[in-house]
Amino acid sequence: MNPESLIEAFGTLGLFAIVFAESGLLVGFFLPGDSLLFTAGLLASKGTLNLPLIMVGCAVSAIAGDQVGYVIGRRAGPAIFRRPESRLFHKKNVDRAKAYFEKNGPRTIILARFVPVIRTFAPVVAGVGQMNYRKFVTYNIVGGILWGGGVTVAGYYLGKSIPDIDKWLLPIVLLIGAVSFIPVILELLKMRRGEAQADGVVVPDQGEGQ
Repeated sequence: MNPESLIEAFGTLGLFAIVFAESGLLVGFFLPGDSLLFTAGLLASKGTLNLPLIMVGCAVSAIAGDQVGYVIGRRAGPAIFRRPESRLFHKKNVDRAKAYFEKNGPRTIILARFVPVIRTFAPVVAGVGQMNYRKFVTYNIVGGILWGGGVTVAGYYLGKSIPDIDKWLLPIVLLIGAVSFIPVILELLKMRRGEAQADGVVVPDQGEGQ
């Protein structure tokens, strides 16, 4: 989906609706949140969109979306995970989610904002894991402002600084998508190392043996 075409087709309110859906509704995981915010900033630098309006609107939409995702996980999650016939939806996974968010919750809620797909499911999992609500709200607001406002401002100032940057929009969008997955890769490598150490296997550093 072309972010610029989406904004042109649905306008500012449509932009807010997409950000809301991608932030907390499970059906919105495929939507291009990062590139959409960045493109909105670029369009604002050309006067097509109002920067203060989209900054505030995107941040509020992102925060509201995560709140809905948390409620979905909190209310519906435990019942789903109690189903004995499911391997994925199992109580032990709820226990793992609780333990994870007790240890890493605040950091995860903020960092997940910048990772496609993960940001859609993180608030739901936080709800399933019964993360402290006040703590969730606090870091949800911080993450929503940093992501919803920050990525938009980055697009705006880049658009102001580099003439005809819209010619490079597709490569920039692809680069944003690639960079967004770096935290996921690092976390997977960290988990792999932790599991190997728990099994008594030493995973060498990348620099060893050279």
